[in-house]
Amino acid sequence: MRSNVLVRTLVGLTAVAGLAAGSLATAGTSFAASTPATQSSVSGQSASLLATQNFGLTSAEAKNVQRWLAQYWNYNDGIDGQLGTNSWKAFQRCLKTYYGYTDSIDGDPGSNTIKALQRLLKSSYGYTGAIDGDAGSGTRAAFKRFAAAA
Repeated sequence: MRSNVLVRTLVGLTAVAGLAAGSLATAGTSFAASTPATQSSVSGQSASLLATQNFGLTSAEAKNVQRWLAQYWNYNDGIDGQLGTNSWKAFQRCLKTYYGYTDSIDGDPGSNTIKALQRLLKSSYGYTGAIDGDAGSGTRAAFKRFAAAA
């Protein structure tokens, strides 16, 4: 029994020593790699922002929009309260048909999608701001009214 404890202790100490040696060996390169890692996380954050863009809607409000999109605009993804790429593709089909959206159906709610959305919101949901492609507070408030009615 005592030899098993001794063997386990030696194995544990060897592992710790190996990890410490590995940490020391890579210490010089980890500093150099910290800048690209930061850039990677920033671009990863941008990708996640593009992947889901609710423009101030709660999850429940976004689910209302998704149900509306499923009913009228061939949205066939989950009703999860996250307006992702497929939600925005369906919305772009609507905006292309009725509100002057002229870009591709790519699911990216960029400035041209927002301009068309602002035209929709101006027509019936109390948006009074400029058609500028900026989803500011006025656009977000009108989008909430749209979601409540959807």
